[in-house]
Amino acid sequence: MKPSLLQQIHNTRRSNSLRSSSSPQDGGSGAAEAAFRSPAGAFWLLLHALCCLISLILGFRFSRLVFFIIFSSTVTNIYTNSPVFSATTTTTTTTTTTTTTTHTETLTLPLPPTAADILATNRTRSRVVVGRHGIRIRPWPHPNPAEVMRAHHIMERVQREQRIQYGVKESRPIVVVTPTYVRTFQALHLTGITHSLMLLPYNLTWIVVEAGGVTNETAGILERSRLPFLHIPFLEKIPLRWTDRHRMEARMRLHALRLVKERMLDGIVVFADDSNMHSMELFDEVQKVKWVGALSVGILAHSGNSKPMSDKEPTEEEKQNAPLPIQGPACNSSGHLIGWHTFNSLPYADKSATLVGDIGTVLPMKLEWSGFVLNSRVLWEDVESKPDWVRNLDDVGKDGEEIESPLALLKDPSFIEPLGNCGKKVLLWWLRAEARADSKFPPGWIIDPPLEIIVPAKRTPWPEIPPVLPHETVSSIQEHTEKQSSRSGRSSRPRRASRSKKKHDPLAQISVAAQKQQN
Repeated sequence: MKPSLLQQIHNTRRSNSLRSSSSPQDGGSGAAEAAFRSPAGAFWLLLHALCCLISLILGFRFSRLVFFIIFSSTVTNIYTNSPVFSATTTTTTTTTTTTTTTHTETLTLPLPPTAADILATNRTRSRVVVGRHGIRIRPWPHPNPAEVMRAHHIMERVQREQRIQYGVKESRPIVVVTPTYVRTFQALHLTGITHSLMLLPYNLTWIVVEAGGVTNETAGILERSRLPFLHIPFLEKIPLRWTDRHRMEARMRLHALRLVKERMLDGIVVFADDSNMHSMELFDEVQKVKWVGALSVGILAHSGNSKPMSDKEPTEEEKQNAPLPIQGPACNSSGHLIGWHTFNSLPYADKSATLVGDIGTVLPMKLEWSGFVLNSRVLWEDVESKPDWVRNLDDVGKDGEEIESPLALLKDPSFIEPLGNCGKKVLLWWLRAEARADSKFPPGWIIDPPLEIIVPAKRTPWPEIPPVLPHETVSSIQEHTEKQSSRSGRSSRPRRASRSKKKHDPLAQISVAAQKQQN
């Protein structure tokens, strides 16, 4: 009986323990199911998962940063020097029973690295760390010249494709008209405009009209440019007065326009004076003209002011009322031509130059020719769709008519097309800088025969026959030396100075040589 009773009690306790252990599991699963079923529980679970994901990403980024900082600290920079201050500790132990410890601080001031050291470091280390990335530095110049030329050809092709895609679609030839004459500054001016025209990517015809006939000096400059040009003579000589010169230059331009009409040269006619400065954007802008266009010109008329500037600063009202040195078209808000902005020459009336080479301000005309461009077909005869508001070129300049600007070629100037963002862009600058008419210069700027020796070099041997100075110069030098000798008798110190001056003065030596030759 007892074993059976004990077995029953054991079975009862075991069943109770199983029930108690299974009840929490059922409750946990039920709570999880309740949490999934309720929206609030699902939201909190998603938020918890999102926070875990963010922490994982940030931890990964931070670990990469720490890894980079640890391993990039070993990379040395070629421009860092050794530390300026360094401390050294020295311990010295003697054979006696006492021990002496000495603490020494050493101040080190290193010298800056030389260029050879930097180049050697550049050759050994060619890696620069910028942020998290490295940049490879190639030695310069490039070791392979063929690669350099290949890179230049690639860049040239890229620029050509960009010009074709974004530039002028159908370019027209450029016909440049330049009046000139032989003078001191001709080589300077013609060389400048030659270099500008050599950079043009368009077909070019350069018409150069020379006053006084064709000369070898002008022909040599044009031939060296290797540009397609027409060198035509104009038999009249250039006058000395600026007003007469402006009128004659207008007649020279009309002479070139008649040549364009006779030969039926097709393109955009640009009036480029040899002393003006032109922007390369100008020749891109003139491609937009249909018949006749106008541009703004910057007037540089302040280079020869004969009167010094006053120390008094201008007031704000004077600054606002000061005229702009601009000459060109004026447009309304809709971009149509309504008038002209001319250069105010009244403030320079008393300072203006009358003759070429005078000290003073050279004033421009009311409207300069360089501010106009035109389609060469307006000069032709029997051309389809030629505008009727253009005069016949044969009728222009007859019966002593003075032509001041290309407006004389038109019957109605209101049809002129303003260029350069309706005259807001200045693409060329008018400048007149000339030497005196009687100034001397070598023909073609070629020195033949060689120059005479005025002051010989100190280390150059004397010539066999010393140059003979004029009598007045020799006498003035003798008087100067006599004064120095009279002063030297007063004290011994100036005597030494005068001897040293005579020793190093080449003019005094020349005078002594001249005296010996005369004796």
